[in-house]
Amino acid sequence: MSKKKTVLDIQKMKVDGEKIAMLTCYDYPFARVMDGCGIDMILVGDSAGVVVAGYDTTLPVTMDEMIYHTRAVMRATPKALVVTDMPFMSYQIDIADARRNAGRLIKEGGSAAVKIEGGVNVAPVIRALVEIDIPVVAHIGLTPQSIHRMGGYKVQGKRVEQAERILEDALAVEAAGAFAVVLEGIPQNLARRITESVAIPTIGIGAGPHCDGQVLVIHDILGLCEKYSPKFVKRYVDARELVSAAVTAYIDDVRQGTFPTDEHSFN
Repeated sequence: MSKKKTVLDIQKMKVDGEKIAMLTCYDYPFARVMDGCGIDMILVGDSAGVVVAGYDTTLPVTMDEMIYHTRAVMRATPKALVVTDMPFMSYQIDIADARRNAGRLIKEGGSAAVKIEGGVNVAPVIRALVEIDIPVVAHIGLTPQSIHRMGGYKVQGKRVEQAERILEDALAVEAAGAFAVVLEGIPQNLARRITESVAIPTIGIGAGPHCDGQVLVIHDILGLCEKYSPKFVKRYVDARELVSAAVTAYIDDVRQGTFPTDEHSFN
């Protein structure tokens, strides 16, 4: 039986040149499946707001909702390292608020680490959390909580000055104590440059093949999210078609009186 992965295990994977596989998860059954497959990291993402709750963005997601989803995932007792997103406005107000909310995700949710969007601007927050022994994954490049400033889900770092700022962000979050950094929606050459410039693992999403690991949204790889179809997503199965076929068959059985049968009834 494999042991539970820790922050140190994830960092060692970069040193050993071993790729890190990460997926989002929001509930108990998917957590059991993923962990049974040997996933390295589980992200309880605020993307739950889009793919589970049906919001257009991640901005409405609350702390209580993130704690709820984290608890559900942790009931599967995963061996994967579980990281939870800090939702919008849970860490931007002040350091005390950020510490309090991050602590709730660890204490009440059961997560092993938190993820924060931003670079140079949130380095003081990362440092403050690390000082009280809360491990932090940083998230730079395309940061969904900044959608209004960015004007939508657009690739970041195409211009030279923008690329330099993102590299500066990467160095800043590393210096602040983040143990890993998610690179989202940036050119692959920039992701490669960052990966070679920092000692902490880089985990890409729409950042090309040169990162130390990859993360995707589980609903995207299963074909269960119709809101968006980003270029960087690879759909591994059309689960929507499978579920639709099962539901249609059930409706037909009920309407035709072929379910339930004696096999599914009590005497």
